[in-house]
Amino acid sequence: MTEPAAVGAMVQPEDEAHLDGRALDESVAFTSDLIRFDTTNRGLGEGHERPAAEYAAERLAEAGLAPHVLEKAPGRTNVVARIAGHDPGAPALLVHGHLDVVPAQPADWTVHPFSGEIRDGVVWGRGAVDMKNADAMVLAVVRAWARAGVRPRRDIVLAFTADEEDSAAYGSGFLVQEHAVLFEGCTEAIGESGAFTFHPGDGNRVYPVAAGERGTAWMRLTAHGRAGHGSKRNAENAVSRLAAAVHRIGEHRWPVRLTPVTRAALLALCELRGLPCPDLDAVARIGEAHLDQEIDSLLDELGPYAELIAATVRNSANPTMLDAGYKVNVIPGSATAHVDGRTLPGTEEEFAATLDELTGPDVEWSYQHHQIPLLAPVNSRSFAVLRDALEHFDPGAKVVPYCMSGGTDAKQFSRLGVQSYGFTPLRLPEGFDYGRMFHGVDERVPVQALHFGTRVLDRALRSL
Repeated sequence: MTEPAAVGAMVQPEDEAHLDGRALDESVAFTSDLIRFDTTNRGLGEGHERPAAEYAAERLAEAGLAPHVLEKAPGRTNVVARIAGHDPGAPALLVHGHLDVVPAQPADWTVHPFSGEIRDGVVWGRGAVDMKNADAMVLAVVRAWARAGVRPRRDIVLAFTADEEDSAAYGSGFLVQEHAVLFEGCTEAIGESGAFTFHPGDGNRVYPVAAGERGTAWMRLTAHGRAGHGSKRNAENAVSRLAAAVHRIGEHRWPVRLTPVTRAALLALCELRGLPCPDLDAVARIGEAHLDQEIDSLLDELGPYAELIAATVRNSANPTMLDAGYKVNVIPGSATAHVDGRTLPGTEEEFAATLDELTGPDVEWSYQHHQIPLLAPVNSRSFAVLRDALEHFDPGAKVVPYCMSGGTDAKQFSRLGVQSYGFTPLRLPEGFDYGRMFHGVDERVPVQALHFGTRVLDRALRSL
């Protein structure tokens, strides 16, 4: 596999003797405790992260830190704290994780989603992987540092945020807009997702580290027409106009658009799969249709490996909500729909122009929530440090870059000039479907995965 080149000298941390059994136990206990706080984010401002935020602030205060507890609205609570590094000339590092979770229906679960139950070596509950596990591991690491007198190389700013599962208006967006001074000096960040074990089924243990995110383009479509009686023909039926536009959007095939991160991922995955990787630039010069065909063929050949990149070779737009009418025999004067769009770096103008074409003259559309796509370099010293930390604790690890199909708080922090990597390390057993755990039923995380992640985070954060 082609290795990303390290920029600058790799600083190896001191030994890990300070990371005692207590720290590993705390990573598990804190995960369980945080899950028991019902921090469900139902959108439209409805959420309550305060209990989990106060819990995190208390654990930080016990470690000698001075956390800031900040709210834009009652109950929508964030926590920010800074750990002083030993190199005053080094830029600061941001480590962020969100405290809110998506809704869960207890009747659908094997265990109650807010029980935090530990059963057969597994911690169960909403947030076990998204992402109270990461919050817990960070808390466990910084408390171990405090007990042993360990200091990281650079200042580390910790941010535990509200509202990531909606618009971030009460969380990272609020912090960036109103409390940017707390992030002074931060140039890089470690955040959500990435660095989990992906098992393609051939014996390889692949760890995708996120170095990019697609942009968020949540849209509202509105069709206007002529209201009337349901028994009469109506050529200006708003519901028909909307349905036609939604159908066109749902059926549209977006063209391939390869980012530097996805190109690097393709090269790495082809090498792991033992496939020759085509000269993608040469293919693209032949024509867009040829590139589309080549990429689709390559994804087929990659088999299970394609799961890591298939969603990020194109933009996407998926209709998700419809709202029209109030009585079966009344044609309404307007109808609305919502579409979840995701955009790759450098494609936003193309995306908007395509939506104009697909909606047509009878349907208006606008962004309901719009955030930019992100890219981080995969040939950086930081990426090399993250790779080293994973390989140190799993010598068989195959570390590859990838772009996340969705978005995180990193989008908000990028407004401060902070470049982010998705890095929540977990060594997972084969057959554990990590991707399905996100926002899914029976979300859970193995205890041993938390222990592994805590060790990896400790090494990475002291080395970065």
